[in-house]
Amino acid sequence: MRICLIVEGSYPYVSGGVSSWIHSIINEMKEHEFVIFAIGADTKKRGQFRYELPPNLIEVKEVFLDEYMYEDKRWGKRYNLSAAEKGCLAALINGQKTLNWGALFDLIRSEKFRNVGDFLTSTDYFDLVEELGKNTYSEVPFTELFWTLSSMILPLFLTIRHNIPEADVYHSVSTGYAGVIASLAKHLYNKPVILTEHGIYSREREEEIIKADWLKGYFKDLWINYFYTLSSSIYESADQVITLFNRNKEIEIELGCKAEKIRIIPNGVDIESFNNVVAEKDDEIIRIGAVIRVVPIKDIKTMIQSFALVKQQVPNSVLYIMGPSEEDKIYDEECKQMVKSLGVEDVIFTGMVQVKDYIVEMDVMILTSISEGQPLAILEGLASAKPFVCTNVGGCKELIYGGPDDTYGAAGFVASVMNYEEIAGYVIKLCQDRKLRETYGKNGFERVKNEYKRSEFIANYREIYHSLGGEENGGYRLRTS
Repeated sequence: MRICLIVEGSYPYVSGGVSSWIHSIINEMKEHEFVIFAIGADTKKRGQFRYELPPNLIEVKEVFLDEYMYEDKRWGKRYNLSAAEKGCLAALINGQKTLNWGALFDLIRSEKFRNVGDFLTSTDYFDLVEELGKNTYSEVPFTELFWTLSSMILPLFLTIRHNIPEADVYHSVSTGYAGVIASLAKHLYNKPVILTEHGIYSREREEEIIKADWLKGYFKDLWINYFYTLSSSIYESADQVITLFNRNKEIEIELGCKAEKIRIIPNGVDIESFNNVVAEKDDEIIRIGAVIRVVPIKDIKTMIQSFALVKQQVPNSVLYIMGPSEEDKIYDEECKQMVKSLGVEDVIFTGMVQVKDYIVEMDVMILTSISEGQPLAILEGLASAKPFVCTNVGGCKELIYGGPDDTYGAAGFVASVMNYEEIAGYVIKLCQDRKLRETYGKNGFERVKNEYKRSEFIANYREIYHSLGGEENGGYRLRTS
């Protein structure tokens, strides 16, 4: 069987998290061929893969959202759009969830749109923006509205015009641009589509937009509605929607996904590959570890502020921030500057490391994200019998405290987002109580061992692939030559 995984902003350019999840699926299912449709932000990243690609990954198709910068444009062209075509385009730029995606796909991929840049400098587009300005943004300068909308929809149009590799199953690992491409694949080839949402993409974009300094307030709703509109495409087209915990399912239903499509499959971890024995140490250092990418959504700055308070009460503590920093070099530099400005000692940015080698030495693990799905970092930490302090996002609370029928007990503490004092208080409590650390570590280990098995996670996806795109359904046979 040939499976096309559609990914945005992750594999194979970014390590950890969702990328590790994708890599493990491909490696575990050697009986299938995989194709990656990778959507990235920056053309400069082309070919800069962070993973050694498995032999059964036969193609990586790279598409970048900044490609529009390299297109020539002709001003003033007239497209003579029909009323239905104008309606599709107006629904997109107005952020309507009733958009006819099939009609929009046909229009954008037609000969009319051979050069997308020409459309966004056409009189037809000018008329659409003018109408939106009169009806909704009458107080906003027209030129600002024009260029804001252009920057919003041009990357989408160019992405839609790309060819999509043929496959038996299309599996999008988020909504957003990736979800639109999965919907397009179903429209073109009438093949089954799967969506897995680790975090709720549209909610994450909303959080980023609200905090964004580069976007003026009156355009924030425009962008937020746009991302919710993108998400609606795959909620409608997907044959199966998979999420990792019940709260995500509830949000998906709120956003318009039919409940009967949704199935919960938690992430899993191979418990045997982690050392769950508390290391004997020949020093008095308390090691606090964070397996994390140095990017804003992980809120490293709150972690540093928390550690500054911890250091006052636990002077023998050291914070290890373990993960790549290349993804957002400006943010990385801001975090390191914060360490200096606060005068905090013993904060170590390790960069990429073999997590299993480091995690065994840690006494306490910490995660301060402002948005998560069901973090592999927590699963791996608990598989190593380490207690956690994390923020109350995504499925973190369920991992630490368990569900309604849980019998294992707490595996740490869950704090409010961005509340560095609360986070610090919990970390200090664990640092000062070895017996509590050991108890919470054991509880977490038992929960992961019994409830989050990697073998079950892989088996569930194998069954879904087989049921939707197996050879009896006309699928490809794996090439052996």
